Amino acid sequence: MAIKVAVNRALTAITALPTAAALTDGNLTLLTTATASSSATLDFTSNIDSTYDSYLFKFINCHPASDNVTFQVGFRDGSTAYDATKTTTFFRAYQYEDNSGAALAYVAGQDLAQSTNFQSLTEGTGGDNDQSCSGTLHLFNPSSTTFVKHFIATVNNAHAVNLSENVYVAGYCNVTAAIDAVQFKFSSGNIDSGTIKMYGVGDKQSWL
Repeated sequence: MAIKVAVNRALTAITALPTAAALTDGNLTLLTTATASSSATLDFTSNIDSTYDSYLFKFINCHPASDNVTFQVGFRDGSTAYDATKTTTFFRAYQYEDNSGAALAYVAGQDLAQSTNFQSLTEGTGGDNDQSCSGTLHLFNPSSTTFVKHFIATVNNAHAVNLSENVYVAGYCNVTAAIDAVQFKFSSGNIDSGTIKMYGVGDKQSWL
């Protein structure tokens, strides 16, 4: 669809507005909603295919049953286990509620180098009644059998020691097999409550 540009405040070159159908590729299409209720994991085992070039997961107020645990993600590449090999980076910014400290740093202990382990998306999520984590994870071209599968996550976390932690994780599943499922969990204990939504991302939609 060509974009008409107004010159010198004149709109005469614009002959028609785009139809709703023409904007379809820019939509986020909600595919699945998973709601936790003392759930060990939240799994997305369908609708991850070649229909969309990328998929966006939004997790909202994921509250752990245990205190001081990490929210994690794993990817399945055709087997029954969520053990796709990953290489990742992890850095975070934090600020204590009482203003006693703040920092921005890379966290080498939370990254992975050719590992089948689950990737941490937070550190020390608190189990108090008002504590949880929320954020997004964007998975790119999971059905490719040629390229690695990139992902980027941004999460804000209410830490067990009463600080706000903003975490940035990025990496790739270093496999040529398609990624066909994604699993979220805490490092220990259940997901007491929370919602995760999976969207298909239209070709013209920004991931931000």
